[in-house]
Amino acid sequence: MDDSRGWEAVGRLDFAGESFCTGALITPSLVLTAAHCLYDINTHQRHDPSVITFRAGFRNGHAQAYRNVRQVIVHPEFSINAGNKKGRLTRDLALIELDRPVRDGTVIPFEVASSAKSGEQVGVVSYARYRSQAASLQETCRVLAKQGGVLVTSCDVDFGSSGAPIFSMANGRPKIVSVVSAKAQFQGRKVSVGTALEGQLDRLMQLASSDRRFFQKVDADLPDDLLDGISGTTYVVGTIED
Repeated sequence: MDDSRGWEAVGRLDFAGESFCTGALITPSLVLTAAHCLYDINTHQRHDPSVITFRAGFRNGHAQAYRNVRQVIVHPEFSINAGNKKGRLTRDLALIELDRPVRDGTVIPFEVASSAKSGEQVGVVSYARYRSQAASLQETCRVLAKQGGVLVTSCDVDFGSSGAPIFSMANGRPKIVSVVSAKAQFQGRKVSVGTALEGQLDRLMQLASSDRRFFQKVDADLPDDLLDGISGTTYVVGTIED
């Protein structure tokens, strides 16, 4: 479904005009996305905030709002190290503070929810390869497993979907329960892996408010059986040429 109406708070994050991810407003000035999106896909160095642009409700060359970035808050326990799956998948969250709040009556920040149950129907709204000009909603995916800080879902994601919100579709207005981290193979099928928000987003919000005293280190607890089952994990950052 290539219709972004109703999803204007989902936007495209552009990095130096070279790559892009998906992000979603959770307050008028804070965008939730994946931590790995904030790193250059070639050098693995952090992007400077000055090269990042958020385009809320971007569709066919037009956005409901364009904003530059004041600062980025990456989960301090996130690891870009490809060999550290726990640090990559369970802490792959970041907040982007915009230079100005988005106060457009058609762009309503999304609420967040703490969890989604195994088997629950969820939806992903994202930009991706071959549909980088408009966000689309996948309505029929489900949570296949929920363990140790990640959601494994049947959602079909592609390059550019990194950072996309995974919505609980249970009641009324969709609520964000996770953020797309990667695509992978799990138990012989293609899946997407999302970082759960439980506990982690609260800590990031504390960092965003500059109250760093209350950030507490939490050990990643992704079970070994799930780590062994997820092979070929690939981040899904898009390039502008896609």
